[in-house]
Amino acid sequence: MIRLSFYFSSIFSKSLFMKRFFFLFSFLAIFTLLTAQTPSFITDSLDNYIQRGMQQWQIPGLAIAIVKDGKVVLMKGYGVREVGKQEKVDENTLFMIASNSKLFTATSIAKLDFEKKLSLNDKVTQYIPWFKLYDSNATRMVNVRDLLCHRLGTKTFQGDFTFWDSNLAKDSIIWKMRYLKPPAQFRQDFGYCNSAFLVAGQILEKVSGLSWEKYVEENILTPLGMTNTYMNTAGISKRTNVARPHNNLYGNLTTIPFDNIDNLGPATSMVSNVKDLSKWLMLQLDSGKYEGKQIIPWQVIQRTRDANTVVGSRKSAAFPMHMRMYGLGIFMTDYSGRQVFWHTGGAFGQVTNVCFVPEEKLGITILTNNDNQSFFEAVRYQILDAYINVAYADRSKYQYGFFAQGKKQTDDELAAMKTRVEKKNQPELKPDDYTGDYFNTVYGKITIAKNGDKLVCHFQHHPDLTGYLEYMDNNEFRMTYSNIGYGIYPAKFSVSNGKAVTIIIQVNDFVESDAYLFAKDPMNLMVR
Repeated sequence: MIRLSFYFSSIFSKSLFMKRFFFLFSFLAIFTLLTAQTPSFITDSLDNYIQRGMQQWQIPGLAIAIVKDGKVVLMKGYGVREVGKQEKVDENTLFMIASNSKLFTATSIAKLDFEKKLSLNDKVTQYIPWFKLYDSNATRMVNVRDLLCHRLGTKTFQGDFTFWDSNLAKDSIIWKMRYLKPPAQFRQDFGYCNSAFLVAGQILEKVSGLSWEKYVEENILTPLGMTNTYMNTAGISKRTNVARPHNNLYGNLTTIPFDNIDNLGPATSMVSNVKDLSKWLMLQLDSGKYEGKQIIPWQVIQRTRDANTVVGSRKSAAFPMHMRMYGLGIFMTDYSGRQVFWHTGGAFGQVTNVCFVPEEKLGITILTNNDNQSFFEAVRYQILDAYINVAYADRSKYQYGFFAQGKKQTDDELAAMKTRVEKKNQPELKPDDYTGDYFNTVYGKITIAKNGDKLVCHFQHHPDLTGYLEYMDNNEFRMTYSNIGYGIYPAKFSVSNGKAVTIIIQVNDFVESDAYLFAKDPMNLMVR
């Protein structure tokens, strides 16, 4: 006790005790603050959660960034860029961010509106006089805002088989929009429309005098230092550190070609990585500022977040949210009392998301290189739950249940078609009687031709795509696309007077859900 008393009296006399105590107290306070801001799921479990999920969902590579309170909490790559190869995914690995391009376009248009160079309420025909929609009243009324919030009345992805990966020029896509018969009401119903964002991009170019690519680069990418982000998919395969696209919906996991979707650029053509996207998240979470500098006026950011279209208004059975809305290039919802903004992006072989919660100063982006999975969204929800203190539920397990059901249905359909092909039934007609040119008003022309003893389908606007036809029965063939991302589906001919007169084909609903009817036309006129 004498020695202990002497020790304490000595350190008090030199003020060392108080200094040490204060240092320890400060350290504990800072440690407590940091651990309070970073949930234990993030620090202790997320790494294993991601690795386990990637294995279950067969995802070769994934990159993730989490931004919190103006700092990067996590930035990491998992897995490989291409299945069967060793190159790892890291924070600089490039992915096609696809529809996450939309907020860049919408922000650019909103900035022009803020600067009084155009108005979101301007009629589209003011800038593109020849623009038409299927309905003449909609053509007369449609404005710039309508283009950016998916309320033209078209079905989600309507027309995209014609437009996606096609050789159509931008103006040709815009011209063909007049043939898209809308099943829903103009300015009332939500229908996701990629071609509308292309129109908005063309208007941006007419107003600003810059290409869409150049405008976004000068006004957003360069000020943010997003030096490894590219506006177009062209040349992506030749860039270094690029994730290859993969698909396993129709068989084993395999690489598939990169999309070439630059003709839909303002809707979907950007290429980026989580390092650059973390800067975009920081801007969103700091009212348009980055590193203390105002890059985008706050009023512009606000305008993109104003709700325009109701996506859904019923309580979710699985998630703590009710209303889902669309602003300008961004979705929004209530999530356990927080306002959450997000968007996903899907290109063949890659799906991505970007999400931010301003009230929590929280941002998330996840990029993956397999399009046949929902894990990239399950991770996002799991991270939201952790930061917003929602009771733990395994979001991946929940999503995988639906995935397994859908995969079984697809597998059963593929097996049934395989059985029909293997019966080697004889077609009703001779092969030559199926051949010829067939037309669809929206798409244009396809050609059924002989290739040895097989029939093949060539596509006017997809010169790199071929459909291989194998007879099943009842004038129905199994069509397998050369790019397996498009899928394996039945192709049904109708016959009149011993000749095939129409064919119905479909592709993966990742592109478009509706089948297309093509008809022969001896007058060489497209049919409605």
